Amino acid sequence: MSFYSNFQSDKCPCQITGNPINGLTEKVCIQAEKIFDAAIKQTQLENYSLTLTDLSPENPTYPLTFISARSTTAQATVTNLNVDRQADRHCARVQATLSVPLEVLYTDANGVEGSATAIVSINQDVLLYVPAPSIMPFTVQAVVSAVVPEGTFNPDTNGFIVTVCVTVILKIAMSVEILVPSYGYCAIPPAQDYSQEICAGFFELPLYPQGRNGCPTGGCK
Repeated sequence: MSFYSNFQSDKCPCQITGNPINGLTEKVCIQAEKIFDAAIKQTQLENYSLTLTDLSPENPTYPLTFISARSTTAQATVTNLNVDRQADRHCARVQATLSVPLEVLYTDANGVEGSATAIVSINQDVLLYVPAPSIMPFTVQAVVSAVVPEGTFNPDTNGFIVTVCVTVILKIAMSVEILVPSYGYCAIPPAQDYSQEICAGFFELPLYPQGRNGCPTGGCK
């Protein structure tokens, strides 16, 4: 059983039916991350030089043949951050460098498959809404996803020259306490163990063979 496995309860997440005020029991203060603004940007980096580190296995036989690469985390490291509030707007110029770790797969000259890590750095210069100055500081976060569809070996660095497809979502976030209406605590259903049910087909067979209209074979016309 789970919230979404035929669990019927007014204390579980589900679609609201009827009057949404019915069942409200209290106002609750919850600690949450409030997103003041967010924007998505998709970039294609051409002829980007990847420097490989942490090669496994070590000391491959060069040259390497590129297979694929993609980001290993959804969060980029934000550095060189500069937030410049605009005097005539309710927003700010946000400049930052985003570092995205990649896992790179390849084969060496002997056909041995290997992997390595690399970093893609992306410069961002965008306009985002930022909240007014307060005791609690806001943060600039970056959600990223990057894939490398093609690459060629670079003998000068023993790395790759690649094309990188990057999707970045920049967020202005702050940890806050918010007052929200509540229906009370969730009712947590018991977990349902996974089973392959290898005998289910056999156990569902009738005890004796059945003919037409549910009568024993040969007993009905």
